[in-house]
Parts: sequence; C-alpha cells; structure tokens
Amino acid sequence: MISQLSERYAEGRLTHDTLDQRLGAALKARYRHDLEAVVADLPSRRRLGSTVAACWNRGRTTLAGMMAGSSRPAPARLLSFPPDGQSRFTIGRDAGCDMVLPDPTISRWHAGLKREASGWMLDDLGSTNGTRLNGWRVRAWVPVRDGDMVSFGAATYVFGRPGSGRGLSQAGG
Repeated sequence: MISQLSERYAEGRLTHDTLDQRLGAALKARYRHDLEAVVADLPSRRRLGSTVAACWNRGRTTLAGMMAGSSRPAPARLLSFPPDGQSRFTIGRDAGCDMVLPDPTISRWHAGLKREASGWMLDDLGSTNGTRLNGWRVRAWVPVRDGDMVSFGAATYVFGRPGSGRGLSQAGG
C-alpha cells in the first residue's frame, strides 16, 4: 500500500499533505480492510498500453505541428456547456446522444451531464474506457467547471462557456 501511495505522489495525483496523512493511516492500520481504505479512492495505475499510446499520439501531434512549421502541439478540442434551456445532456457514439463523438474509444452512451443549482454535473454512464475529469476517473456525479479537462476514452476535451474564449461544440477537432 505504501508503494501505491508513493507512486501516486510521484505521478502528481497526491499532494504532500495527503501523502503524509495516508502514510500515517497506513502505519496505524490494524486490519487489511483499513489498509485498503487508504488507497480505495485513488485512480488506478495506467496500463502500459495506454501510456505507450498516449506517448505515440503526443509525439505524432508534435511531429505534425513541426512539419507544419510550429513547434507547439495542436490545441485541445473544446466543448461548450449545453444551452441554458437544457437540463440533461448525453455524450457518446450513438446517434441518439445529444453530442455524438465518433472516436472508437468512446462508448455508444458514454457520459452524461445534468444541470443543478450549483452548475453542471458529469457522470460516466458505464462506459468501457471510462471518463476522467482533470485526470481523475469519474465514478459518480461530479461538478464540472469552465476550463476543466475531460477525457472520454482516449479523446480529451476542455470545457468552456460560449464567449469565454473556450468553447459542447467540437472546435479544433
């Protein structure tokens, strides 16, 4: 368990204070289920295949930009929040979704958004490849804000509001 904590800290998924608190809890644990609770909410370790694919795609994007005369990678695709009159919004490959994303790593009914008084909430709809918000796996309704990065499978987007310069229309991809 301590190695899992140190790996997540090295990946930048835990702050120093959180690491310190969890190490203390791990050292005080008397039973195995106490240890499991220390790491239960941490994102799972990336599989080597997804890491290799991410590196390949990053390198390919950078190479394409360099060939086009730019040393910077292409900007992330932008998604604007649904219109004010809409309270629920679905994202996936199926034609019945409010937003259809044709990426093969995105499930037919991949994720959903719902409007609450505090703002928009995001949840994964049981997708095969998962939904991540700012790198964290989404397993229940979580708030999503302007500027948050969200990944549906291998496709990554940045949420934005119309007129903010960020902008659930697909710009840039």
